Amino acid sequence: MTYIELHAASAFSFLDGASTPEALVDRAAALDYPALALLDRDGVYGVPRFHQAATAAGIKPIIGSELTMTVLREDANGPGGRSAARLWQLPVLVESQEGYRNLCRLVTRMKLRASKGEGAFTLEDFDGATRGLVALAGQPALDSQRYGVGGMLDRLIGLFGVGNVYVEIQRHLLRDEEADTQALAALASAYRVPLLATNGVRFAAVADRPLYDVLTCVRHKTTVDRAGRRLLRNAERYLKPPGDMASLFHDFPEALLASKDLAERLQYTMADLGYRFPEYPVPPGETTVSFLNKITEVGARERYRPYHERARHQIAHELNLIERLDLAGYFLIVWDIVNFCRQQGILAQGRGSAANSAVCYSLGITAVDPVGMDLLFERFLSEERGEWPDIDLDLPSGVQRERVIQHVYEQYGRLGAAMTANVITYRDRSATREVGKALGFDSNRIDRLAKLMSRFEWTDSEDTLTRYLNDSGYDTVDPRVRAFAALWRRMQGLPRHLGQHSGGMVICRGRLDEVVPLENASMPGRVAIQWDKDDCAAMGIVKIDLLGLGMMAVLQDAVTLINNQGIGEDRTSGAARLDLAHLPPDDPDVYRMLQEADTIGVFQVESRAQMAMLPRLRPDHFYDLVVEVALIRPGPIVGQMVHPYLKRRAGHEPVSYPHPSLEPILRRTLGVPLFQEQLLRMAMVVAGFSGGEAEELRRAFGFKRSKQRMGRIETRLREGMARQGIAGTAADEIVRSITSFASYGFPESHAASFALVVYASAYLKVHFPAAFYTALLNNQPMGFYHPATLVKDAQRRGVRFNEIDVQRSGWDCAVEVTGAIRLGLRYASGIREDVGRAIEAGGRAEDRRREIEGRKESIRFASIEDLIARTGIRRDELATLAEIGALNVFGHDRRSALWQIERAVRPAGELFEGPESKKQELKDRSPEAGGSPLATMTPVERMITDYAEMGLTLGPHPMTFRRGELAMRGVLRAVDLSRTRNGRRVRVAGVVITRQRPGSAKGFVFLTLEDETGIANIIVRPDLFTEQFLTVMDESFLMVEGKLQIQEKVTSVKAERLYKLDGQRPAIDSHGFY
Repeated sequence: MTYIELHAASAFSFLDGASTPEALVDRAAALDYPALALLDRDGVYGVPRFHQAATAAGIKPIIGSELTMTVLREDANGPGGRSAARLWQLPVLVESQEGYRNLCRLVTRMKLRASKGEGAFTLEDFDGATRGLVALAGQPALDSQRYGVGGMLDRLIGLFGVGNVYVEIQRHLLRDEEADTQALAALASAYRVPLLATNGVRFAAVADRPLYDVLTCVRHKTTVDRAGRRLLRNAERYLKPPGDMASLFHDFPEALLASKDLAERLQYTMADLGYRFPEYPVPPGETTVSFLNKITEVGARERYRPYHERARHQIAHELNLIERLDLAGYFLIVWDIVNFCRQQGILAQGRGSAANSAVCYSLGITAVDPVGMDLLFERFLSEERGEWPDIDLDLPSGVQRERVIQHVYEQYGRLGAAMTANVITYRDRSATREVGKALGFDSNRIDRLAKLMSRFEWTDSEDTLTRYLNDSGYDTVDPRVRAFAALWRRMQGLPRHLGQHSGGMVICRGRLDEVVPLENASMPGRVAIQWDKDDCAAMGIVKIDLLGLGMMAVLQDAVTLINNQGIGEDRTSGAARLDLAHLPPDDPDVYRMLQEADTIGVFQVESRAQMAMLPRLRPDHFYDLVVEVALIRPGPIVGQMVHPYLKRRAGHEPVSYPHPSLEPILRRTLGVPLFQEQLLRMAMVVAGFSGGEAEELRRAFGFKRSKQRMGRIETRLREGMARQGIAGTAADEIVRSITSFASYGFPESHAASFALVVYASAYLKVHFPAAFYTALLNNQPMGFYHPATLVKDAQRRGVRFNEIDVQRSGWDCAVEVTGAIRLGLRYASGIREDVGRAIEAGGRAEDRRREIEGRKESIRFASIEDLIARTGIRRDELATLAEIGALNVFGHDRRSALWQIERAVRPAGELFEGPESKKQELKDRSPEAGGSPLATMTPVERMITDYAEMGLTLGPHPMTFRRGELAMRGVLRAVDLSRTRNGRRVRVAGVVITRQRPGSAKGFVFLTLEDETGIANIIVRPDLFTEQFLTVMDESFLMVEGKLQIQEKVTSVKAERLYKLDGQRPAIDSHGFY
């Protein structure tokens, strides 16, 4: 091999590379490269993926980075005598572990002093921090304006050392480039620095050049037509065959040879990363192992009463494995975080595979007893897995979770802890917008395309891109439309920018910034690493997930309301405090509500599919909820397990097992495998797999499938069954169950953890609805439904609401002494939170004055003028408050309040302060409005305004105003459908509150309509959806004609025709799930 490419950038250079690291490696492997260097912009974002792909392909991965440099030019005319910075790139390569650590620290220092996505180095930054790094001096070294002729190269040699600087030359068949090449060769000769040939690769193959052009346009915020010289002049910057590079540089053979020699010299590998997990500080005389054993026994004796032999045996087994894997410190650190939450009154519950661990249960990390539920520990931890366990902690989203995150930062230091990244990739809508802009499409066309492209998964042959472009009115013969389609597909999945994981944190013994660069996150007070959770797992970095769960915040807020205000049924001053950990089990009212699918707002079981399942499943004890959570998942659906389970549960089908040995495993689920743990146990029983081997099976058939790996595992599975005497149909059925289900099956431990939250949220909805709905409204957005639907659901359950009132409302919704929910100022559109808090604080200040003066009435503000003076409220915010009736307390209706705020904020003029005769005329025209000439709002106008300014209404549902007319047209109410004969042709109408088109539904679309009595489920056939595409997707008020279907107490309408409902109506958005 005469040449090795040592300067390639991937799409992880964010808009300056068009190929993934894997694509570059694939191309290098096809060209028989023995090594390849990846140098992405200002970091090592793509290194883990590059390292894995290259190692798997037998290619030596060489690590480096292109560092953005700045030079401040002197300018006597500029402010302070200096002009804006000029940016250039300095490629550096990593030779050793010390070099890698220096690179990470350099990048971290630059990133943390700059705003997110900005920043640059100066040469002074490298002073004393270049050991183990090799610099490549390219065309910028010819810039003599700042450093003089050869001065920049001289500085680099002084910083990096004479043996650690190469002069880089490139040839892209450009006439003006050749002069630079010759100048660089002369410069290298003058300083006796070796020449190095590279191609400055930006994409894997020539065909990727159009996509790179689009990314260049996105980077420069321009179009292909206007980009000019910003675009590459040709497609030469691809990964070329070594022979082609040898031909290009035939006159510089030493530059080619240098690439091979330098590649051999660069010996650093990511296997030398050097990450270490922190040590937990145990009491004197204890080791982490002995302390974990003792604290686990304390917890186990509290959890297990009595502490029975099965629990003892399981805990001993787990502790023994934890000691062998040297993980005691990890468990203690998670235990410490959970203890912090308990001490601060923050709800915390572990979930996921951690719920399979009796040690986690004993330490209070999880709330599910894995011994009692017979959960499989190896799903969580085994020797064969060769990686750290993964413990997810669910915390209340918002302020409470942030307190926990900041606690971790304080414990381990700002350079010892950070959030994991989340690589934001181009998806349907974002790819549409960027490609459309680059191709010069107008904004209306882009909006239409974005709406079209964001709706569906391209999962069946009928749903082709061409078809939908044609249906949307685009001429697919047009070259730009064809280019859009091709580029849109190519852009899917490419990195767009770096975000942060919802709650993943990594911690490190020593400096995390020597392991991976850190940078500022978008949220103040947080820093993030440059790798995502999969990268961390691949690099052996431990991640602790501190996840914000909206329902946890709802539960915490609701319980606080109940205990602090005595809200709810039979809550006397002497009533016991409500404790989520000790709710009455198997409450019949809770299960009655669940069986009736009255579950809007209830965690995990409020979707259309779950509501359809609940009346069939008819849960009446906790394990039924575990099944319910797991049943509506891709695994049981794809594996065709749902209907067999329901038939057996209803007694319509006998319970049977693929083999008698599987009865103990499948008995609880009636012979139908529903959980991942069951599949793993099946492999252990029928094929003699160990727990670790069974977990390897699950991973082999997981999301990142390998045909070779799957084939090897299936062979071992069949061989193991043959040894047990299982063959033929039984063996085929078992293999089919495991292989079709393993990738999507839901863990039983996860389902059990979620089922606890299902029960708690259902319990609060049944017994403490005012507190429950108040907490739900204060924690939006979350769940399947808009606040408008939550309010109407609450009202149908008898919960009373009071309108927003500046004299009584706080920022948040609150339960008043009457038991009614007072809507919070957060629901007044456009009201700034600081203004809402000021209105609330004004009330508290007035309360204090009232106490001092002995007054009983509660009046925050004496007038609109007083409100303005004390809160700094803007005119537009006042107008919003007037339009929703929040100023009615001052003696006005909505429109007269609008008139009065104009008087309060405008200078006096003839209209307001004219002759007495004119003022009297105004009063005569509207006596009830106190001098306003504006007519009072009608009920319909109030409803439309409510939706426009709050997104909801506390008054009549929009369909109430159409009921008389609809009844004359034979339109039924939602509540009437269940009382109507099955199979009858019906009409139903309502607001579209959800639209769904699941990938597993074979093109069917499901709509949820809401009227004043409840919700109706609509099923739209694929052909009808195609025919009435715009009506289904764009209209918010629909009337549907179709056939009523009632099966096992589940009611729906199979649509035959859909109609837009015209007339006065509010603008209402639905939740779409595609």
